[in-house]
Amino acid sequence: MKSFAGVSEATALLCLACAVACAQMPAQTAKTGSVAKPSKPHHEPSYIHPDRLPLSTIIPGPPSNDSDAAKAEFDEIHRIQDTRTPEQVKAAQADDGEEDIFVYRTVLGAHFNAQSLPLTAAFSARVHGDEPIASNPLKDLYMRPRPYQVDATIHPVCKVTTQHNAYPSGHAVSGYLLAFTLVQMVPEQKTEILKRADDYAHNRLVCGVHTASDLEASRRVAYAAFGSMLANQRFQQDLKAARAETRRALGLNP
Repeated sequence: MKSFAGVSEATALLCLACAVACAQMPAQTAKTGSVAKPSKPHHEPSYIHPDRLPLSTIIPGPPSNDSDAAKAEFDEIHRIQDTRTPEQVKAAQADDGEEDIFVYRTVLGAHFNAQSLPLTAAFSARVHGDEPIASNPLKDLYMRPRPYQVDATIHPVCKVTTQHNAYPSGHAVSGYLLAFTLVQMVPEQKTEILKRADDYAHNRLVCGVHTASDLEASRRVAYAAFGSMLANQRFQQDLKAARAETRRALGLNP
């Protein structure tokens, strides 16, 4: 899988610049193997808005099913499936079941938890809640099947769905948005946080529910969406409060 650092700086900056510019414009389940219900709850945005984030104009579509790129992706999933260990499956299933900022407790330690950090927990929920605002329009546009919907020899070990909504990965978008947010709060741990974000995304391949290009799209979506968030005054206010709370709990200087 291409690492976080592997995304070209030019691509990242282009997505970020487009997102910030648009943000400043006036407005115009479950146990393994279970099937997620094909429902789409309505999400009210906290920090971004789809009309100010035209991702379909800057995020390329997925490779076609009969392309060499798609074949290579499926070969990769088969390699991962054939070599994944019980420990890797367990880690992927744990990440499948958790979409909040506290997945980064593996970096920051046991004191970084929702019970001790209510402001940070609420902030995390709002950031995560904005993920479908960014992801769903692209999912609806491309309607890409999940790997196991295309190839019956792929056996997922995490939750599955009947929907065609693989591109981009919502889990990975959320993981990167929360990682970028946490880097603003604890910049001392930037490298470790971003590595954990890559691992969190890679676990979607271990699960057998996404391909590498799904994850690449997720990184690009997260770059752009986070640029939009940074331009939001409420985000900056909530970030300041969560940063202070977290740094106190971790014994870091303000």
